[in-house]
Amino acid sequence: MMIFEGKVDVLTQILLLIRNKIVILHPKLVNNIKSNLEMNNVKNLFMGVGFAAVATLSACSSSSNASLTQSGLNPADFDSTVLGKKTELVTLKNANGMEVCLTNYGGRVVSISVPDKDGKPTDVVLGYDNIHQYADTLNSPSDYGSSVGRYANRIKDAKLSLAGSTYQLKANDNGNCLHGGGATGWLNQVYDITEKNDSSVTFTINAKDGENGFPGNVTATAKYTVKSNNTLDIEFGATTDKETVVNMTNHSYFNLNGDPSKEGFDQVMYINADKFTPADSLYIPTGEIKSVDGTPMDFRKPAEIGKKVDYNFDQIKNATGYDHNWCLNTYKDGKGDDKTVCASLYSPKSGILLEVFTNEPDIQVYTGNFQGTGIACKHGIKYPKHVSVCFESQKYPDSPTKIAQGVKDWTDATLKPGEKYYSHLAYKFSVKK
Repeated sequence: MMIFEGKVDVLTQILLLIRNKIVILHPKLVNNIKSNLEMNNVKNLFMGVGFAAVATLSACSSSSNASLTQSGLNPADFDSTVLGKKTELVTLKNANGMEVCLTNYGGRVVSISVPDKDGKPTDVVLGYDNIHQYADTLNSPSDYGSSVGRYANRIKDAKLSLAGSTYQLKANDNGNCLHGGGATGWLNQVYDITEKNDSSVTFTINAKDGENGFPGNVTATAKYTVKSNNTLDIEFGATTDKETVVNMTNHSYFNLNGDPSKEGFDQVMYINADKFTPADSLYIPTGEIKSVDGTPMDFRKPAEIGKKVDYNFDQIKNATGYDHNWCLNTYKDGKGDDKTVCASLYSPKSGILLEVFTNEPDIQVYTGNFQGTGIACKHGIKYPKHVSVCFESQKYPDSPTKIAQGVKDWTDATLKPGEKYYSHLAYKFSVKK
């Protein structure tokens, strides 16, 4: 009897595990297992339990897979509390196979899934598959897919001069201020979700006067909409109660090949720009505006990035790739044409074409020169250097400094009380066969 009781104890533990973690077994199956015990048929017992466990685990797996997004994300992995605020994964879709997943942490695009030339859903942006890596700014810092603010790109010496006052900003990049202060900038704050439906979400952030040194209480929004023509349409807006600077953008990293474990320099890029702004070794513009003629900066005709890049060219040598601002031909007389393509990216492998539209005067193009960190990202993939391309629409980099210095033809990011900041950026996806 003692042996029998011992077996029942083991069975009880197994059944409790199955009951609590997997599924409640059918009474007939329980009776069959007990009969096996009474016949001292331990082998049959564990075969029976094993079969039940496999069957129920399979059912559980099927149920789990059903809850995953098209891009393979588990929404539960984004349900958390960061900086005292709830985070979540928002999924937007249309009827033409496009799915965009976002999180309100940093107002970030986590995945963009679109059909390739064979109709296969393909995730075309880099990122993490859980909120913990996004929020761990020490061990896995990133700007993947973020809604960057209050000022995207760099401000020299982290100093801002406005309305007769000088403000010391947070220096987080070689003595300069990058992306509003990096780890404590908007890209690492939890936005409020103020509107949401099946195809659109609006993130809102209320930034306090003095945050990272910037003046003014600012209310800013980032509205993301998935349109029927497979466009991710982005509208940024902001108001302030004190003169300040606002310069927002999206920082998605695009790899259209469908395999972000490999370098992306075989992608074909187009930039609708006759001029660019050269930068120094710390990526601060010199104040010059130069022609792209005869340089590796000329992408007015679509070209494979890897065949165009020239590491002997000082600008590319400094950045170990492209990380530069192009002055868009789509911006004239103080107004941007957001109906005309300002840049594009194409993958001959997948057939996916990305076209970029904006009302902004420039676009910062970055080719993942600081990738290759060895950090396991979405689905465990470790991204190599030059795996992706960013298209960041914005005002010219370091505009507060250049405007204060009176640099000619530099675009201004100043926002005053009573004014409304508006910036439009759209990423349109299609297939070339």
